[in-house]
Amino acid sequence: MTRIQVAEDSPTQAVEIEFLLQEAGYDVAMAGNGQQALETIRESRPDIVLTDLHMPEMNGLQLIEAVRKEFAGIPVIMMTADGTEEIAARALNAGASSYIPKRMLERDLLPTLSDMVGMLRSRKNRDRLTSTVVSSDITYQLPNDHELANALIGRLEEQLSELNVADATGVFRIALGIKEALMNAIDHGNLELNSKLREGGSGEGYRELGSERMKKEPYASRRVTVRASFTDDEIRYVIADQGSGFDPSTLPNPLDPENLLRPHGRGLMLIQNFMDSVSHNRNGTEITMVKRRHSTRQVDDHKHS
Repeated sequence: MTRIQVAEDSPTQAVEIEFLLQEAGYDVAMAGNGQQALETIRESRPDIVLTDLHMPEMNGLQLIEAVRKEFAGIPVIMMTADGTEEIAARALNAGASSYIPKRMLERDLLPTLSDMVGMLRSRKNRDRLTSTVVSSDITYQLPNDHELANALIGRLEEQLSELNVADATGVFRIALGIKEALMNAIDHGNLELNSKLREGGSGEGYRELGSERMKKEPYASRRVTVRASFTDDEIRYVIADQGSGFDPSTLPNPLDPENLLRPHGRGLMLIQNFMDSVSHNRNGTEITMVKRRHSTRQVDDHKHS
């Protein structure tokens, strides 16, 4: 059973979060502040840490930094009532693997945890993944299959670890950026799903339409091509879909606080923070993400997510 360590000083919200996680089948450990949480983590290492921002003794940002220093392999999710670009950016810069505005907790918490748990557990689809390799230069061609996509992300994560690109948390964050872009290529690219279907509700309509289009042409036969190249200077990922594309100039600014709280705004924020350079082609069907091994971060432009 996946163990979640929660740091939350509000008794009311702590009860709500604990209930939500236990109902979903997680083993939950609660702490009233960051210091208590860190002590519990040292005694019984959890799989994931979920922390509030404002707490006595040790706040959420301090806890994130401490966990990354002592337990680099444990991903941390920041919860904040502020919900602003500045707070989210500070959390990501401190080492968080993701963030969730508290007013979106009921909608976003379980899907976010589910994504992370899927990346943490051993990949069961590795044998299937081998059959998707189409060239010796690490090029994969995938159908619109989320499970197979997760298997590929796991393989790319292994390669990052082997190359010593970053510590365990850094590798996990890069892999999350790849995941956002890859799932975007499947859902918004090949299946042409609109992010607005996920706003203001459970997202059931979004998922149902996606399942329907996976079996229907022209969507069903479309593929996503993932090219990964590694040099002494950089690691480059190019993800291309076969959808109808879009005009990149129409993309909303993911750093705008209003867009940040929408499903697609959050994905953009993660990709930007975890990659050094992000760009896409003219018709919006291909995204290029670069992680430089020795350089300063620079974002060129953004891909919708």
